[in-house]
Amino acid sequence: MYFDMDKRGIEVEDVPANEMMAAILEGRLQGGLVPLVDTFGLDSSLRTVSGFCVATVAMAVSIKLHSKVPIEEMTGSRIAIPADAPTAVKLLQVLIALKHGVKPDAYVGADEPHDAQLMIGNLGLRHRRGLRDHPHTYDLGEEWIRWTSLPFVFARWVLRNDLERQDALVIEDSLYTSLQDWADGLYRVSGPSGRVPVHPSEILTYTQGLRYFIGVPEQKSISLFQGYLEQLQQGEGATRLSYPHRSGPFFESRSSACKSS
Repeated sequence: MYFDMDKRGIEVEDVPANEMMAAILEGRLQGGLVPLVDTFGLDSSLRTVSGFCVATVAMAVSIKLHSKVPIEEMTGSRIAIPADAPTAVKLLQVLIALKHGVKPDAYVGADEPHDAQLMIGNLGLRHRRGLRDHPHTYDLGEEWIRWTSLPFVFARWVLRNDLERQDALVIEDSLYTSLQDWADGLYRVSGPSGRVPVHPSEILTYTQGLRYFIGVPEQKSISLFQGYLEQLQQGEGATRLSYPHRSGPFFESRSSACKSS
């Protein structure tokens, strides 16, 4: 995706999303695409890159909740969640508690007994049409948009403040160019990809619902989501929240990052 960065000599690493913020704070990376929830209350040594994000204005497609019962009947259920998708998990918790008024018994790992499962990335794409024995499927992006009439922002670019201004400008300019090149390349896809389990005819439909630049609707959505998280935390004691160990890499649960020189 970040073709122009390679051309400019910017070293790009593939890093799990849940490890990105720590790597940037420790100085091992100069910046990267960070889960939205990790950008709330940023450390003073970091800043968000204005304008850049990953958001959906339609179905997220790769972020699905599969349940044995309708979502309104999930009180007392055990919901399996991935460990490396913090924003998707928090979005699920907000939707479950505040939109649907449901109180699950626990959030658990996929290898534990469960009544519903949140799937993301390649796994979510493979099961985008449904999961055996789980007749009820919900797209989290679509759930949010129907509820708020706003897009949902899953991640934002973050840079270290000690990065030289000229280097920061090069990265920002490269982001613009790389995103344009990537979007143009989608129209030239002619065969299935082993990395993305989606037929070429579906790729444009999938990506046309994505946005990579923050505008007024995205800013409103970020503020609203942050407020909902604060509301959720106030009543969090009623629900047991546990996070499983990482169960392996997912497509969009890994992000690109700029490595320190």
